Amino acid sequence: MNRRQFIGYASAAGALSISGFPTPYVAKAAASDAPKSFRDPLSGHLVRRLSPNPGSHVLYFTDNAFTADGRYTVYDSARGCDVVDLQTFEAVPLIEGPYECMMVSRNENIAYVYHKDAKGGGKDATGLNYYAVSIPDGKVTQIAENMNGTLFQSNADETLMLGRWQEREYELQPGPKVAGTDGGYNAIGPDGKPMSFADAKMYRMAERLKQSIPMEIFTIDLKTGKRNTVLQDDHNWLNHVVFSPTDPGQIMYCHEGPWHMVDRIWTVRADGSAKTCIHHRSMEMEIAGHEFISADGKAIWYDIQRPQGENFWLASYDMTTGERIWRHMERNEWSLHFNTTRDGKLIGGDGAGLDLDSHAPDGKYIYLYEEELVEDKRTLGADTQDLIRPGKLKSKKVVDLTSHDYRTEPNVQFSADSKWLTFKSNMHGEIHVYGVEVEKSA
Repeated sequence: MNRRQFIGYASAAGALSISGFPTPYVAKAAASDAPKSFRDPLSGHLVRRLSPNPGSHVLYFTDNAFTADGRYTVYDSARGCDVVDLQTFEAVPLIEGPYECMMVSRNENIAYVYHKDAKGGGKDATGLNYYAVSIPDGKVTQIAENMNGTLFQSNADETLMLGRWQEREYELQPGPKVAGTDGGYNAIGPDGKPMSFADAKMYRMAERLKQSIPMEIFTIDLKTGKRNTVLQDDHNWLNHVVFSPTDPGQIMYCHEGPWHMVDRIWTVRADGSAKTCIHHRSMEMEIAGHEFISADGKAIWYDIQRPQGENFWLASYDMTTGERIWRHMERNEWSLHFNTTRDGKLIGGDGAGLDLDSHAPDGKYIYLYEEELVEDKRTLGADTQDLIRPGKLKSKKVVDLTSHDYRTEPNVQFSADSKWLTFKSNMHGEIHVYGVEVEKSA
């Protein structure tokens, strides 16, 4: 398990090929008809296409994609993992072959990646090999081999990797894949007709939840390779495991499944102590999820709908003081995923289509939001310490995604310097990685 230095590189110079390890298949680059840059017709903000080749994907919105200095970002491409210099906007291969990126270190110029298995299995597959790849030169170090479980993230001081194990694998998306989307959710309804993509996803997740597969969350010490079990659960589906960006011992995870069926958001310390449910449902069809920890490590942010598809809030929970703020938004303003800048001053969102929870008739945009707290002017001096503080979001449309198919999730993420908001989109046909400037340039 110890970090093992490879004698080789995997950068623009060529694919990784080292004795004793597989020589990756390198996908042939394809040209793209999508514009390299354009001004959004609604907002006037500059949008840049960061990926030269179609079939490229940003990292999940909770998985850091930017180096701490703000200069580089990493994404998954058809040829492996690419790195973009945000000063020149040049994209080159970081490591080529059947690799995908888990996250970029928040402290060092390192991307953590895994080599997919022979069947193409990636993020949830067991038995994978994991590597640390230096940015931008592509120097490779092995951190785990034939992992019994799945690794997800490194902690704030780069001493631990966080992982999840399940007793047996379960195929969440059986059947044919849906071309040009993130997955292949499909199912037949009681009427004998194919379900919508969203309903099929809900059905498949409910079926997975029923399995009650024993699971555990664990850590791996990057110096010694020692494996430590954080917690075990024989009933709940454990997922969405992340470390705090600032506290090396703080973990957030979820009880996965259809959100109206679970109290989803939980925290635990890396030593297994202080297991805490962050939000308890109190209404039928209430949902809370797509949780993330703020860049300063102080607050957990998450989406709340009370009930689902009717009333929309973006909530935050301060892990030190316990303060809760709920920010209301209108149906068309809701986003599938939210994220914040490093300083917490701006919120980004990726909008939603008709087939998602909001059923928004006009919600297919990349948004920037500012929060506006609702001040209590009538009960000054009252003890409101344990009450939820209300607020609302003021939205601004920055990218028109009316031609985007939301079966591909945009997954917004701010650059470390807060100058760019990145996302993926099929708005021009093929899936590409884009960045929109946060401040509109002249």
